[in-house]
Amino acid sequence: MTAPAPRFRLGFLTHVQGRGDDPAQAYRNAQELFVAADALGFDIGWVAQHHEPGGGGGLSAPWPFLAHAAARTTRIRLGTAVTVLPLEDPVRLAEDIAVVDTLSGGRVEVGVGSGSSDLEYAAFGQDVARKRQLTSEHLVVLRQALAGDEVRAPGFRVQPAPGDFTDRIWQGVFSEAGARHAANGGSHLLLNRAAYGHDAPTDAVQRPWADAYLAAWDRPHRPRIGLSRFVFPARDRRTALRHIGDDVHRAALRMAGGGAFPEGLDRAEALRRFHSFYGHPEEIVHALGQEQVLPLATDLITQFNPAVPDLDAAIRALELIATEVAPALGWRPAPEPAGAVA
Repeated sequence: MTAPAPRFRLGFLTHVQGRGDDPAQAYRNAQELFVAADALGFDIGWVAQHHEPGGGGGLSAPWPFLAHAAARTTRIRLGTAVTVLPLEDPVRLAEDIAVVDTLSGGRVEVGVGSGSSDLEYAAFGQDVARKRQLTSEHLVVLRQALAGDEVRAPGFRVQPAPGDFTDRIWQGVFSEAGARHAANGGSHLLLNRAAYGHDAPTDAVQRPWADAYLAAWDRPHRPRIGLSRFVFPARDRRTALRHIGDDVHRAALRMAGGGAFPEGLDRAEALRRFHSFYGHPEEIVHALGQEQVLPLATDLITQFNPAVPDLDAAIRALELIATEVAPALGWRPAPEPAGAVA
């Protein structure tokens, strides 16, 4: 008899973006998404770090945000996808992580990456040309600190004493070589919603990366692949497009200026380039059934960015993901913890 496939974990990712000039409302709305996702049984809520205004997100300091989310939720795990590691002191970062992990009862997942903004690197006094080297160097120190080892000075250890992070560190990558590097370092793999700079569909580009990652993995614990995808279910495609279409188109045109996409994309091509899944839940389930990387994923990370739907529409989309889309793909909410109060 064939063993059943392992249950995948369901996540959502927010870049904490809003409309207008009220960042406080964007932060409040993002917190409400964590509360809603917690109640719906999502396994993990992720946030993306961006320092540069207008650079794709509004959250520069994810760990205070996650500390607040920890206080408002009971079950959902809390992660970064990603923390821009070269721009952090890894010991200080480990302290923040350890505090949030302690306050949340061990619910933290740590995703790191190198970032890409020249402006951010300049603002933090770092050389963007060394971003890969800095990521590797800082990750070594971060791992030591989160393992409770002495770091940088005899007798110095991070407090509070961290829990076991062996199976909770992830790396975002943008190439096959990067995927192998993540596996060789023992990090789980985070794949972005879109493969920039490629004409082929994102899943066709990323499938060899995932295969290479699994082939290179040699650790005793199970490798995990977190697959981020733009997923926006609604009553029908027209309704979904009303909430997301213009935002996605504007984002694609803006990114074309930096070379990520070709110039002059129309809305349909912008949605394709962002590898978007939208419309009625049944349409999304069918489309995800053709997705080439999803069969290898242990974590499906749904997101709406670069669209910025209003809060009610975003919560409704989370509800449809948790009640119609993900269950049709084989996901079930984790059982309530023993002694949990409804």
